[in-house]
This record gives sequence, structure tokens and C-alpha cells, in this order.
Amino acid sequence: MTAERIIAPARKEEDDALETSLRPRRLAEYIGQEKVKGNLQIAIEAAKQRGEPLDHVLLYGPPGLGKTTLANIIAAEMGVSIRTTSGPAIERPGDLAAILTNLQQDDVLFIDEVHRLPRTVEEILYPAMEDLALDLVLGKGPGARSVRLSLPNFTLVGATTRYSMMSPPLRDRFGSVFRLDFYTVDAIALIVSRSAQILGVELDEGGRDEIARRSRGTPRVANRLLRRVRDYAQVMADGEITTPVAQEALARLEIDALGLDDVDHKVLRTIIDKFNGGPVGLDTIAAAISEEADTIMDVYEPFLLQLGFLHRTPRGRVATKSAYEHLGIKPHGRAPAGQPTLWE
Repeated sequence: MTAERIIAPARKEEDDALETSLRPRRLAEYIGQEKVKGNLQIAIEAAKQRGEPLDHVLLYGPPGLGKTTLANIIAAEMGVSIRTTSGPAIERPGDLAAILTNLQQDDVLFIDEVHRLPRTVEEILYPAMEDLALDLVLGKGPGARSVRLSLPNFTLVGATTRYSMMSPPLRDRFGSVFRLDFYTVDAIALIVSRSAQILGVELDEGGRDEIARRSRGTPRVANRLLRRVRDYAQVMADGEITTPVAQEALARLEIDALGLDDVDHKVLRTIIDKFNGGPVGLDTIAAAISEEADTIMDVYEPFLLQLGFLHRTPRGRVATKSAYEHLGIKPHGRAPAGQPTLWE
């Protein structure tokens, strides 16, 4: 279900080619995340003045917020090459050893979804990050011997959507840790304007703002919606994205004024209609809508929590008064004794 959602923040194949052309190349072009950008600028300038590689950097936060973009910007600002891989792609210590031994002086190694590195691979990574050394065991049994190889200076940039799943020893070896938050509507509006200019799309301020408001604070979603609205404007209008054109296009995609789609509505209505607003356990919600509990927690809940439509309690999820108001539902009845009623 998640893969089909147009507002899913996870990367899709259709995003890859276009995202490359839309990504900013320098910090000066990067919109939003001002605190992260400011601290990175200082760290990069200090490292360049000392003639040293940048300290290892960990970027974490929900998908689609620009972690990969920042990794590429770090390499560009430092004037070095970047080698990109992902945690699931590095299955054995030998895979990581091959990558590390091919790095050049001061290169950036970007590992996406770094929390998914196998523990045996992490053990190889620790001395590489701290001592620029690669410890390998050659042979097996009594004849096995340990070999330590020296590595060139490099900067590891790790990205993860599940910070809590990273092992403490790995987290502690990053010198700089930055959290990326959802973007403001104003920041998303600037991103939509920039993307429209690159794509050669005509849009007015109203059309831009309609897309920005429904992008869930996520640049990847904003760029995806812009492309869909552009298609509608090209076929059904005169090619220009105005407020009415954007509203009609997004309505056809079943994305409401706050960026919620039919799946979000289904989650909220399940809690409200089937379980009297909650509390209700995550597994119960998952079974009711035929979805995985982890998917609900990682994909659907973050934005609903940010909007204040859901409340997590020790006894389960509760729909808030704001959720009722947004769906146009009048609270019916009362929750059982001892259960919170957030609309009262």
C-alpha cells in the first residue's frame, strides 16, 4: 500500500532521475533546515582552513527531507569526491573493505540507511572511523593471521530514518549529529518555486502555495506533487498552474488541504469509528486496515502526530479533537471509564 501513495516520503524509481536535476549543489542553494545548514557551514569552513577532512557526520530524520542532498553538498563544498552506498548493500565485512580501500584522500563516503549495517560490518567500521585502519583476518583456523591496513583520511556521512536503531558504539563515533525536521510551508513554497523554474513550469503564487500546503513538509513530496499538477495543467488547462488548477488536480489525487490522503483518513476513521476514538493498540489498527504495524508507525503516524491528530498513550493511540474537526465528525458517546477523551 505504501509504495503506491503519491505522498509517501520514501524514494520511488520515478524520483531518482528528476531528483538529481532538482537537488541543490551548494549550501547557498539549499532551502530550509537553517540550524543544520549554519552548523555545517561553520564546520566545513573550519576544516578547509585547517586543511583537514571534515569530521564524520550523521544525518537523521524522516525520509525525503534532504539527507542525501546534504551529503552531496558536503562533498562539493569540501571539493572532494563522494562514494555512495547503503547499509543493506553491505552484507559482509569484505564488501566494506573493498569500498574503504578504494577511497582517495579526503573522500566522502556516504552510507544511506546506516542503521541497517550488519554488526559484523560495524566492527570493521569502528577502527576505520577512529584510527584510519582496516583490520582483516586472512585465512582460517590455526593458520589465520591478522593484518592491519592503513586508510587515507576520509569523511563518513551516515544517514538514517531510524536513529534509535543504531548501535550506541556507532552513534558515538560520529563527531557531528544533525536532525532534519519537517519543513515549514514557506520553505516548501520556495522549493516548489525553484523546482518549477528548473522544470520550466509556469505557476502563480496561489498554485505554488496549494502545492506547498499539501506536501507534508517534505521536499520530495512537493516535487512529486508539482510534477503531477504540471501534467494536469498541461492536459486539462493552458499549462499554467493557478490556484483552481492546483486544487482540482490535487482533489483528483485525493489529497486534502492538509496533505492527508485516503490512507491517512482510513487510519483516523478506523480509530474513531471502530474504536470510539481510542485508546487502541497499534497492532489492532494494523489488523483493521490490513497494513503492517511498522509501516503505520514509520510512515503514517509521524505526520499525523505533527498535525496533532493523534496522541500516543501507554494504552494505545487516541484520535484528538483536531482530527474530529478536520474530518467533520462530531464526537459520539464517551470513552470507557479511565480512558482519555481528548475532545472534551
